[in-house]
Amino acid sequence: MTTTASKANFKNYILVTLAYWGFTITDGALRMLVLLYFNKIGYTPLQIASLFLFYEVFGIVTNFLGGWIGSQLGLKVTLYTGIGLQIFSLVMLAYLNPSWAQWFAVLFVMTAQAFSGIAKDLTKMSSKSAIRLVVPQDAQSALFKWVAVLTGSKNALKGVGFFVGSALLGGFGFVNSLLIMAGGLFLLMFTGLMLPKGMGKIKKKVKFSQLFSKSPEINILSAARFFLFGSRDVWFVVALPVFLREVLGWSFYQVGGFLALWVIGYGIIQSSAPTLIRRFGSGRPPQSKTIQFWTFTLTAVPAAIALALQLGIPANIAIVGGLLLFGVVFAFNSAVHSYLVLAFTDDDKVALNVGFYYMANSGGRLAGTVLSGLVYQWLGLVGCLWTSMFLVLGAAVVSVKLPDPKPSKAIAWKAGEGD
Repeated sequence: MTTTASKANFKNYILVTLAYWGFTITDGALRMLVLLYFNKIGYTPLQIASLFLFYEVFGIVTNFLGGWIGSQLGLKVTLYTGIGLQIFSLVMLAYLNPSWAQWFAVLFVMTAQAFSGIAKDLTKMSSKSAIRLVVPQDAQSALFKWVAVLTGSKNALKGVGFFVGSALLGGFGFVNSLLIMAGGLFLLMFTGLMLPKGMGKIKKKVKFSQLFSKSPEINILSAARFFLFGSRDVWFVVALPVFLREVLGWSFYQVGGFLALWVIGYGIIQSSAPTLIRRFGSGRPPQSKTIQFWTFTLTAVPAAIALALQLGIPANIAIVGGLLLFGVVFAFNSAVHSYLVLAFTDDDKVALNVGFYYMANSGGRLAGTVLSGLVYQWLGLVGCLWTSMFLVLGAAVVSVKLPDPKPSKAIAWKAGEGD
């Protein structure tokens, strides 16, 4: 029989997911708006990539401090603060003047993107932490499923956001598109009225030294996450779009459309990961061997693409086919990672641990973004792919030391507390 608490938990899950979905669409749309608009006014791909530097840098800082803020003020505060900052970023960009000097325009956009980066990681940390609080610690299969659905749908909707951004820009122009998205997010803020106040808030004060996770499992996962996301972005963020445009001659819209479809497909696979792993595996929730298998498997993919290019296989075939395979294997890795960080976390430490973990995620993205431009300039796409392989290998080696999760029966937070 469904209890009142479980009904409240499901309602909270739906509200958190809707807020995260709305934010994610604007996040993807904003990235595409900036890419298309600045490409239109003559910026090179590397110049465009530099516009997102603060987005990643401030993501690291946000994840480091966001978990502490969430544990002290509650996840509801951090979730809707993130949405509010995204609204501010969108409105700020609407004041961009094309007649400004390029250096000032770049600095202005980087600053706005910094607010967007803070918003994105506050929202992500809050949403994924909140899921831990509405699923009992002993219900590991349900936790894996709910986390995978939230994360996978987020990635699929980010791809949808790419299309939304393109459509808005074509139909309403740059400024009006930003204001339309800001208005939509403002309406979304009202969902916060239906969430409990005390989600994720702990009563005791947390010292600054406690922001660094002392759990060996979380530390291992965080290190692996750093290498894993660095391995993706080292060839996906700058190198791949530039290669498709300059070497293969794809139009910007072909590049953007292909990457959008890739992200949507990646999200669908990620959402399906629990069903697929249960069907073709042991039927148990993921263990340490699960992530080790998928990470070592991923190591072979960028190496195979690099070898294919070096052996003279047509680049269209090697890149498109290889990217699809990379997306499938990477989606399984990411889904299992997102589950394990929550499976290893106690309820009263969820915001701290998830914030620390996604700080490593942001660090990996930043390192991958910087390396993507540098390595591509020196060694081309093949060099980026080999660098990707070594980064994945680093994640695989680190994950070897990971133990199996041992969930407890305690449920530290129940629906209704903090009202």
